[in-house]
Order: sequence, then C-alpha cells, then structure tokens
Amino acid sequence: MARTWLALAAAAAVAVWSAPVSAHHGSAAYDPDHVVTVTGTVTGFEFSNPHVLLYFEAKTDKGKADPWQGELTSPNRLSRVGWTKRTLKPGDSITVTGMSAKNGKHSLWIQKIIGPDGEPLPTASDTDR
Repeated sequence: MARTWLALAAAAAVAVWSAPVSAHHGSAAYDPDHVVTVTGTVTGFEFSNPHVLLYFEAKTDKGKADPWQGELTSPNRLSRVGWTKRTLKPGDSITVTGMSAKNGKHSLWIQKIIGPDGEPLPTASDTDR
C-alpha cells in the first residue's frame, strides 16, 4: 500500500513540475506595460502556425527603413474573424499597435492593426485569453 501512495505522489509531483514546461508561451515575450504604435509598409506576411507573423518597415526620423516584426494569434483564430493568407500583402500601408518585445528588439504582439484601407482589422484578441 505504501508503494502505491509513493508512486501516486511521485506521479503528482512530476505532473505539477512539468505543467509550466508544456504551457503555451503566448505573449510572454512582450511587455504589457510598453505599448507602441508604428506606421509602416508590409514587407512580408506569414499566415501559418503557431502564430501569424507580419513583417513591415517603418521610416526613421532620418527617412531610413527600419524593419519591424509583428506577431498575432493563430491563423485558425484569425480565419474565424475573416482573415486569409491574402489579407495583407507587400506594399500595403499599415498602422500597428501592440506590446513591444521585452528584449528591446523591433517586435510587437499586435493588439490593433489599421489596414491599407484605413479601417481596423479584427485581431481576435478577445479570444486569445
């Protein structure tokens, strides 16, 4: 009987210890207290798992191209609100608002995006939680 309890306790300990390891990272690499807005031109759009990636260039104060990356939720969630692999294409002008990367790189977890027509695109952010 003691062996059974010991085995159950060990299994429970392993399950508790391994839970954080298997957790999805989501937006953990981004700082929720540092939200920025960037306007630029789309250079790439990857509508693939696990997260949709958006690449764009913004102009610096001196007019130089400054590359950025934006991350969105999964293509499955974006598909539910109308996105396709053709929603954005290179050359499109966009304005993106999101949490900036904790490591200081030009990367955002996109919370809001204004598309080339000047209208907001749904981000499915309400379903990300």
